[in-house]
Amino acid sequence: MYIKKFIFPLAVTTAFFASCSDSSTTTAVEDDGIASTEEVTTYTCNDGSIAKSAVECVTGVSDSTVTTVYVCSDGSQTTNASDCTVAVSGNSSASGKSTTSGNGSYDPTSSQEVIEQVVTEAVVYQEAEGDLKLTFSESGLSVENDGNSCVSINGTVATISCAGNYYLSGKSSNFQVVVAASTEALVYLYLNGLDLTSTSDAPFYVQSAEKVFFMLVDGTENKLTDASTRTTIWKYSKNGVAKEDTTMGTIYAKDDITFKGNGKLTVTGNYGNGIHTTNDLRIKDVPTMTVTAKNHAVKGKGSVNIEGGYYTLTANDGDGIKSDEGEDEGSVTDNTKGKIVITGGEFNIKAKDDGIQAYNYVLLADSVSTPKITVNSSGKGIVSNNLIYINAGTVNVTSADDGVHSNMNVYFNGGVTTISAGDDGVHADSTLMINNGVVNVTKAVEGFEGWYIIAKGGKTAVTTSDDGWNAAGGSADANSASGAQWGGPGGGGAASSSVGYIEIYGGYHYLYAAGNDVDVLDANGTVKMSGGVVILELGSGGGMGGGSSSGPGGNRPGSQSGSTSGSCSTNQSGGIIDTDSGISVTGGVLLGFGSQTESMVNCNSISFTAGTAYGSNKAAFKPSVSGSMIVFSNDVGSSVSSVDVGSMSTVELANGMTYYYK
Repeated sequence: MYIKKFIFPLAVTTAFFASCSDSSTTTAVEDDGIASTEEVTTYTCNDGSIAKSAVECVTGVSDSTVTTVYVCSDGSQTTNASDCTVAVSGNSSASGKSTTSGNGSYDPTSSQEVIEQVVTEAVVYQEAEGDLKLTFSESGLSVENDGNSCVSINGTVATISCAGNYYLSGKSSNFQVVVAASTEALVYLYLNGLDLTSTSDAPFYVQSAEKVFFMLVDGTENKLTDASTRTTIWKYSKNGVAKEDTTMGTIYAKDDITFKGNGKLTVTGNYGNGIHTTNDLRIKDVPTMTVTAKNHAVKGKGSVNIEGGYYTLTANDGDGIKSDEGEDEGSVTDNTKGKIVITGGEFNIKAKDDGIQAYNYVLLADSVSTPKITVNSSGKGIVSNNLIYINAGTVNVTSADDGVHSNMNVYFNGGVTTISAGDDGVHADSTLMINNGVVNVTKAVEGFEGWYIIAKGGKTAVTTSDDGWNAAGGSADANSASGAQWGGPGGGGAASSSVGYIEIYGGYHYLYAAGNDVDVLDANGTVKMSGGVVILELGSGGGMGGGSSSGPGGNRPGSQSGSTSGSCSTNQSGGIIDTDSGISVTGGVLLGFGSQTESMVNCNSISFTAGTAYGSNKAAFKPSVSGSMIVFSNDVGSSVSSVDVGSMSTVELANGMTYYYK
């Protein structure tokens, strides 16, 4: 017999939770026709949508429903145990009646910290009489205990046509396994030290099934390698419709696939992708998965859901993790598709194109572990056509293009994100929202860019060679009416071809920009601040005309305009603050250091030196640059000067620098 065991985290050993989805245990074979049970939870989100996981309810959970699904020996599923017929001998998928321990009192909605409990599953296989086994060798394939003729062999291709459990072991340098079962069949493939290569195709091709589970037996190492070319065009019938297909990955599936277990898996994709399904892909806490592919490392066209584990993913000419359903249609028709959800695990992703790419949305959140994601990409780091939610995790992105990019919105709700980008650190075509978490852009052309940049909390820092924060996008038609032209209200910057808005309500934000024609805080519309702390630094060469750190330079001769305050003058070429329609600060602390500005609140013309604290007895900062102008808000005081900060409290900013306050 085989035994499937669960290893419970210490904190939850007393409750196996009726609400944990896709979980089952097996004790011993009983002749009741039941292979296993799965207790499936569906969640009703606050927006009315239905999700398979609470973490996918980005608007919150209003209700949940638990359904016990019985998997019968013939692979059929039912919610009534009596519907399962008595198990038969031969290729029976009956492996014992599922049992649960504990009082089932776990509530996934009871804590914001624990969104969905995931249990690590150890798949332990002990050889027993009656098990259906496929043993590969260089001389061929031997099949044992196939009483129902569920495995057929044609040359170097083995085809599985029934639901049930299959145990695969051994080594072959030229063989392929095809799953061509009914669309209601659940097929469990136990990889028990399997080393399988195909010299002409993919070693695994899931042509049809309800779902296929790749069960990695505890303590085993499994290796799969495909051919560098494809010569086979598969012709088959699905639901009575003739189909043609070419396998695009080492593991290639036309239906849902799931990976579980505590074994190791190494996948080498010489033709295209490493792991590829045209439907949904789920990976549950695999201890070690290494995928190296010519194109994408891991692709679930419908969705990718990863819960824990350790992953090394290399995409030599594509994306590290990809889900693109909806891209062909050009619109999102189903918010459960075209998504990537990561709720735990450690990832080392190297990609020629994008690190993580989804059409609908990318969601990073906590489950039983905190995601740790490292991306090195020649394209973008994390990208979506629609939405990105970074709710938790330690994320490190090094990218030649944008670090985090969405064609719509980006939300930072938690976690620690560090970005070194060849273009924008974070880019959102519509809204870039910072609610919580830490975001540190150590290198970028522009740090944050979006039509709306809204900061409600968290800690951020950007170091850039162009604008620090740049609010741009939308229509420019409103500019003429707003006076956003040379010498217009609020400053005198050149009229932009777009509008953009920055709103700051809370959090701690540090912005540094240095280079030719740069602005630290730049909005093609307005800046409004009512809370939080904002520190701005304009490095050497900042502003059009190459303003220096030794004086007010950078103002173009004959073009000064706007207002003066404390001997400070505005200019038409940006600098510390550049807005087309003005800046309004009604609360919070703003301190800006440099030698020129286009817009201001209050300003003192004062020579300041790098490393010395400036501000007031309420708020102060030690700039890393020297200059001649400090811009500040009313909450700082009526003027600024050098300050003794010895008795002041401190806050460490996202990049490790210090803000002083009383």
